[in-house]
Amino acid sequence: MNNLVAQVFRNPEYIKRYSLQDWDLLVRQTRASGLMAKLYTLLSNNELLDAVPEEPRRHLNSSRTQSLRHSELVHYEIKRIHKALAELETPVILLKGAAYVAAGLSAGDGRFFSDIDIMVHKSRIDLAEDALQHHGWINSDADEYDEKYYRTWMHEIPPMQHRKRMTALDLHHSILPQTSRYKLDANKLFKTLVPVEGYERLYTLCPEDMVLHSATHLFSEGEFDLGLRDLIDIDNLLRHFPDQNPKFWQRLTGRARNLDLTKPLYYALHYCRTILDTPIPDQTYQEATQQAEVTGISGAWVHQLLQQGLQPSHSSCRRPFNDLLMWMLYVRSHYLRMPFKLLVPHLLHKAVVTPYHERAKEKEAAKHLDIHALLALRNR
Repeated sequence: MNNLVAQVFRNPEYIKRYSLQDWDLLVRQTRASGLMAKLYTLLSNNELLDAVPEEPRRHLNSSRTQSLRHSELVHYEIKRIHKALAELETPVILLKGAAYVAAGLSAGDGRFFSDIDIMVHKSRIDLAEDALQHHGWINSDADEYDEKYYRTWMHEIPPMQHRKRMTALDLHHSILPQTSRYKLDANKLFKTLVPVEGYERLYTLCPEDMVLHSATHLFSEGEFDLGLRDLIDIDNLLRHFPDQNPKFWQRLTGRARNLDLTKPLYYALHYCRTILDTPIPDQTYQEATQQAEVTGISGAWVHQLLQQGLQPSHSSCRRPFNDLLMWMLYVRSHYLRMPFKLLVPHLLHKAVVTPYHERAKEKEAAKHLDIHALLALRNR
């Protein structure tokens, strides 16, 4: 496998050796991984844009322009969310991409994302949902099973979308499902929040929790289409926060123990170090490794899956049986989310019932389209 993305993010100077053929592959891999604008930022910060040939530079410039517009839209949407929830007088926490952008972190520069994630205390989530609905956000068209799945077992309600702007919003009360094998106490997250400048009662997670959430999201989820992008997010955070607080590394491993997130932290440090050459202190890495206790056949099996999941989502980086490996990562994510007695019925429902319902919806939608087409012809 020829992972040029990881090579360049590990050492940007490599681009000076690239032929036009290499650049063609790099552009394809970065586009597939959602990293084109990030690549622009990386090369700009290292004063290497002049070393980029004209054709790939056009792609980079275009993506940069789109990312700046995306950042403006995110800031606008954050203001609307803040206004909608202001009357609740409760902390509202921005998560993941929106948090990176609002906090002005390098992880947010060139970062595209399709939805905004926020979190409120579980005791306030019904009020938050009502307030958002009052300001134009509506729940997605979830069936009865999905409604129960989200509201009974998960850490969020069904996804919401603004009826006019069509922006997507995920409302959380924790960063992990209630049935997760990691026994996280979400109340602890609310005790170390960092205010977002310019807003009242709008926060991000503290630096350690931000890293742990990003790690937990990446290594507990089953969708790895943008896995390398998410790993680069963590790399950006791990390069930034130690400069702000010399005790960051010590606090990070201690916080992982406190929140029962030692395994996600270990995976994050391991793959940041091996794929992106992130400067992680040996003592921190060794401590995280010992705490996680990822050993034996099961540990080796998970590493094999993750190594493939963290490749660019491009044909040049696919191994034999790639689809099977991705399916196994999907099953693993659900194994981490819920106990076995819930896991099997859920996977069967998703494999059999959900596709049936989706096909029925598509047929119904097609009927409506046919009717509209006939009416249009009649009215000519």
